[in-house]
Amino acid sequence: MRLTPGSVPLSAWRAIANGEVATLDPAAMPAIKASADAVGAILAKGEAVYGINTGFGKLASVRIADADLATLQKNIVLSHAAGVGAPMAPATAKLMMALKLASLARGASGVQVATIQLLEAMLARDVVPVVPAQGSVGASGDLAPLSHMTTVLIGVGEAWFQGVRMPAADALAKAGLKPLNLGPKEGLALLNGTQFSTAQALAGLFAIERVFQAALVTGALSTEAAKGSDTPFDPRIHALRGHKGQAEVADALRALMEGSAIRASHAVGDDRVQDPYCLRCQPQVMGAALDVMRQASVTLAIEANGVSDNPLIFPETGEALSGGNFHAEPVAFAADMLAMAICEIGSLSERRIAMLVDPALSRLPAFLTPKPGLNSGFMIPQVTAAALVSENKQRAFPASVDSIPTSANQEDHVSMAAHGARRLSEMADNAAQVIGIEYLAAAQGIDFHAPLASSKPLEAARTLLRAKVPHLEDDRYFAPDMEKSHALIVGGAIAQTVGALPGLQGDLT
Repeated sequence: MRLTPGSVPLSAWRAIANGEVATLDPAAMPAIKASADAVGAILAKGEAVYGINTGFGKLASVRIADADLATLQKNIVLSHAAGVGAPMAPATAKLMMALKLASLARGASGVQVATIQLLEAMLARDVVPVVPAQGSVGASGDLAPLSHMTTVLIGVGEAWFQGVRMPAADALAKAGLKPLNLGPKEGLALLNGTQFSTAQALAGLFAIERVFQAALVTGALSTEAAKGSDTPFDPRIHALRGHKGQAEVADALRALMEGSAIRASHAVGDDRVQDPYCLRCQPQVMGAALDVMRQASVTLAIEANGVSDNPLIFPETGEALSGGNFHAEPVAFAADMLAMAICEIGSLSERRIAMLVDPALSRLPAFLTPKPGLNSGFMIPQVTAAALVSENKQRAFPASVDSIPTSANQEDHVSMAAHGARRLSEMADNAAQVIGIEYLAAAQGIDFHAPLASSKPLEAARTLLRAKVPHLEDDRYFAPDMEKSHALIVGGAIAQTVGALPGLQGDLT
């Protein structure tokens, strides 16, 4: 996946997150070299410039002798590699490296061409830094995690090489690479920036896309299982309100149910006037989530193409300007929006599960078992879904409203973007588990309507599940069924099976 700095589309970051190898457009090299030359020219003037020949943070007023500049850059990398906790997923670490590569290649960071080439070679040869995921407050950049990434470039710390964890120096050697000697400004350029938070947020966004697509299908299946109406999906209703996502979700649900014999049976002898909100208000809730996802994706696409280290080098004037592009507030806001969206997607799904297991609402056998009492059926899977939804509610509290002063009050307001972004993948997986339980429950409910069949796409989705999980006649060990259903959600198989939906062609965001 070739990266053209400053104009990389979201689809390229999605491809990299899914395993494509990032390479840099060679046309970026002149700007990179000009930026490095500008740093040399600044040093030749003998002036004190932050990050090049001074200390860092609160120590910015301390002037560093020319003979110590290489040591200065090495020291900042080693001292800032102070992360803790489990390492970030290797696939997300690769995405972070690609984001850093594209940012440095804008030609405003003052790094050597050799530094760019080493990052690119590590990606090509599957050398992935082991990066503890905790320790960033999202300003001044993601210092700790990016420092752990950078230590590997100088042969320190740990890395995976072709999936095997080992000392960084060994990983580089096995890949035929040599550690880097950092030049002036390079250590700071590599560890300053928002690439950790942005990578985590993008990984979360892409996971949420898959869950969203699956939830549309399981929502339609649940509507069928409850013999719900598709009248709430009439386009005239949604045109009067005007929200794009809402109208698109209604179109998709209507298409999913088109041609269903179960749906046709609703119009005959059904005394229910209106369905519960969990069925009737799917376009309003899921559509709002889709609009929020798209808004967040715009912010993240801009951030992914931006330059967020400090100071920034302007070769055309020979200036090094100190600012605050490392402050990750845009990423924090985007992550908070995504957290609320995935929380609501899972919450609505759990309400549909609860509706299906309640015979007073669904008019199906209690807990979706033919022999309630002797069998508990879907009683406890619904409890599990409720537990996961409540966990996501607790995690959805906005991270961006928190701040804590750091670096002796020099960095006195921070974004907490790393916290906000890091939770997203786990929240998406919690929601995927909930959607997986709904998938099982809705398919079970539709089984009770035989010989009536659902629509062609929904029957395809049910057949996909039934190839892995048989109908639940009597109680059995439930966890393996849930694991198989969950795999179909996170792998995107359910969305692929039903095919393209009106208004939701291609990538959602």
